[in-house]
Amino acid sequence: MSAHTALHPRLALFEDGERAPQLPVVDHYCGVEQRMRKSLELQAAMGPVFDITLDCEDGAPIGGEAEHVQMVVELLNSELNRHGRVGARVHPLDHAAFEADVEGLLAGAGERLAYLMIPKPRSAAELGRACELIDTCRARLGQRGPLPLHTLIETHGALRDVQAIAAHPRIESLSFGLMDFVSAHRGAIPRHALTAEGQFSHPLVARAKLEIAAAAHAHAKVPSHCVVTEFKNSAALQRAASRAAREFGYTRMWSIHPGQIEPLIEAFAPSVAEVDEAIDIIHAAQAAHWAPIQHRETLHDRASYRYFWHVLERAQATGQPLPIEVRLAYFDGA
Repeated sequence: MSAHTALHPRLALFEDGERAPQLPVVDHYCGVEQRMRKSLELQAAMGPVFDITLDCEDGAPIGGEAEHVQMVVELLNSELNRHGRVGARVHPLDHAAFEADVEGLLAGAGERLAYLMIPKPRSAAELGRACELIDTCRARLGQRGPLPLHTLIETHGALRDVQAIAAHPRIESLSFGLMDFVSAHRGAIPRHALTAEGQFSHPLVARAKLEIAAAAHAHAKVPSHCVVTEFKNSAALQRAASRAAREFGYTRMWSIHPGQIEPLIEAFAPSVAEVDEAIDIIHAAQAAHWAPIQHRETLHDRASYRYFWHVLERAQATGQPLPIEVRLAYFDGA
């Protein structure tokens, strides 16, 4: 096989800046210490197939923000953080605790953080200021390299500026904040739009979801879907996750209960048939030096090769079994 034939799909199929960050498909939120520990133990056992976001915003009691940050720092530095896929959500920029959150987390555990989540920006300019403050603090502490930053689209201004926010070079993922978005409409959106079913049918909510996903993909960022609060209704969770992934273009989704993690991973994972087809087509394309091929009476070229490569990446990210030769050629050490 020639050197050109053996080009890794990432090199053969994508230009610089075209590829979104490769993040686990589940972002699990927890704000209470007992649940944080339980989630970290689960991640340690399952591996880095889901992220954990330790919540210093809604999870912190009023007046106890500093103590909450210190508890989060201790967990980030503990042996439970085995896979390096634990981040934290800070308070919004206009909250009195924002700078203290950032300082405490970066000074105490800056090298152990996978990312910081910035909530409730009201504009692209406000998000930019938050990013600058975080980067300035990190530089002052002598920490090398940029820390990945995520943000929530949950205000009218953030949705208005979603393309500019997605284009910001320091942002790697955009999440939809369903509950704050609905409440920002002052009762004009009915409560049903907060449910697993209703959030896909209300036009204003569906519009927001689609604009966020479109902006994220346009700028090679990861769109992360909102929560399903009916955490004991596994059927509703599965339906919502499947719609988010297959109809609304989301590649990641929030979990708010440990029981949601595995069903969400399953919902975002490709089927065995999809994985087998992707392997066949990527192998055939590589053998053809990435020129067009015919596979089972269907023509394929680099556009479809990119699609099937994403199927393989999603299989890898969700822990699906892959043939050893596929893992060695494309993922182990690649």
